[in-house]
Amino acid sequence: MSTNSSNQLRPGQIARQSGQYEIVGPRGGRTGDERTVTRGEPMPPTPKPNMSFNLVDRTKNGRR
Repeated sequence: MSTNSSNQLRPGQIARQSGQYEIVGPRGGRTGDERTVTRGEPMPPTPKPNMSFNLVDRTKNGRR
């Protein structure tokens, strides 16, 4: 799989960047579901256990 588990965030972890995060299945499969999360906020719960989040579209703003 092309997903890198070091870039994935678990529910409750603090988002390092604002943007669209895709929910990834327990074995790394893409679900197509996305959530918008703001930097510094905790990641929301996932629909099923052992799922995680992967940043797919970073928010474009002046701060980096």
